[in-house]
Amino acid sequence: MAMYDGLFSVFGLKEWCDSNTTTGPMTMAELLAKSAGKADGAEVVTPFLETPFPSLDTLNKSCSAFPRTRDMTAWVEDGFLGIKDGLKYVLDPLTQPLSWALDGSLIFFEAIPWFVLIPALMAITYYTSRSISVMLLVMFSFLFMAFIDHYDRAIQTLSIIFVCTFICVLLGVPIGIAMSKNDRLQRITIPILDMLQTLPTFVYLIPLIFLFSVTESKLYGIAIILYAIVPVVRLTDLGIRLVDKDVIEAADAFGMTSRQKLLGVQIPLALPNIMAGVNQTIMMSLAMVVIASLVSAPGLGVLVLRGIRSLELGVGLVSGFCIVLLAVLLDRATKAALSRLNNTVEQ
Repeated sequence: MAMYDGLFSVFGLKEWCDSNTTTGPMTMAELLAKSAGKADGAEVVTPFLETPFPSLDTLNKSCSAFPRTRDMTAWVEDGFLGIKDGLKYVLDPLTQPLSWALDGSLIFFEAIPWFVLIPALMAITYYTSRSISVMLLVMFSFLFMAFIDHYDRAIQTLSIIFVCTFICVLLGVPIGIAMSKNDRLQRITIPILDMLQTLPTFVYLIPLIFLFSVTESKLYGIAIILYAIVPVVRLTDLGIRLVDKDVIEAADAFGMTSRQKLLGVQIPLALPNIMAGVNQTIMMSLAMVVIASLVSAPGLGVLVLRGIRSLELGVGLVSGFCIVLLAVLLDRATKAALSRLNNTVEQ
């Protein structure tokens, strides 16, 4: 006798349960119980303190008309597979430019000789941060990775970060601006951002694997963008909302239009917050690169994955250290640029 048999009898639902019998393969728990001799018809008395929660599987034991948990997950899978072709038909042309951008960036970075690219990265770092120490950090980091033959993988990772961060900023800043101007849009968008920020990283890949081929660059590109776009959206919205109301009133007094206020007042004053969001987006993109290597993303993540699969401790630790090195130099460069920007705004 199952735990909730009496409950269905009290409410007169026993006939309904018996007339709506569903059959299906036994679960692993049922197979184990049967092999242990617990399914031989002997009644098992469950102590009151061990009463199970009336979950789907528990109720199904008393009333087979109730679906099991595995039935519910099968419905979700069937529903997704039912709309997969339509989604793919719409998303394929929309996301194809992302594949072109990722592949083109990879070819471009790999085509530049190391003795040209490293000085160019140093010059860009110094131009944005005006910090000699950060510039030297970039130089020594890339020379070290080149010395241990990890330069090519590091450049591949850097090219992915470059494209994904650019697209995150290109999409995230306008979304953040729109949220700051519309409270209703903000209330709608915040739960979506919360979901994107808390969803486990592996879960991003599950629907994308069904929609796109693992050989397509946009598969890992979309996963990285969805995971990393949240900070720049949030901080853009926050930065514009934190602009002093007196400054806005002064702009109104000068007769500035909404577009002039946005471009000439709000965005410049919110730029430190926006840059902080860009910094976090870069860090989250770099964190997702390792997970994206599971779906053919090139770069240092491939070496980390190789270390895990083949139990090559040295390969995994050294490549992981190179990822940390990339994260540190990108973080230091963006923070130095942000500090310089803050000083400019204060002056």
